Formats: sequence, structure tokens, C-alpha cells
Amino acid sequence: MRKEKKNSAFMRPVDISETLAVIVGKGPMPRTAVPKKLWEYIREHKLQDQTDKRIIHPDQKLAAVLDSLQPISMFQMTGKVSKHLKELEMSDKH
Repeated sequence: MRKEKKNSAFMRPVDISETLAVIVGKGPMPRTAVPKKLWEYIREHKLQDQTDKRIIHPDQKLAAVLDSLQPISMFQMTGKVSKHLKELEMSDKH
């Protein structure tokens, strides 16, 4: 018999906070989709620093997620965004 392939933790759906949903859309969605949609927003609104692409200059919507209008590195941003994601319980159905 063939074993059923399990999804990795990164593919499991996560619930999205209302604040983050303004940028990436309503959840649940796979964890991997969140940074993809976040970067689409950052590029569309030209929020990357022109000389150092690792630095993000938040607009009002992104500042609500990051709790600051101060420029932030993309590495620090990841940690702040993760606070807006919630693992779904296996019994949760959306």
C-alpha cells in the first residue's frame, strides 16, 4: 500500500489577522502564500528602499501590521508578520 503524502508545515493553512488581511487577503491560506502576497504589495506600492532592497519603508497599511512607520529590514519584517498568523486546529473547517 502507498502511504498518503502529508503536507509540510509550510503548506498548512493559517488564519490571517484582520490587519494583515487588508494587505494579503482573507485566510485561511497556505503559510507560503503570505510572504508572496506581502512582497506583491511591497513591490506594487514601491515600498523597497531604492539603494538597499532589503529595507522596507512601510506605508500606513503595512505600518499597522508592523506597529511602526520606521524603515525595517525584510528579515525583521518576517518576525513581525508571523505574529499575525495563527495555525488552524485540525478540526477547524473554513
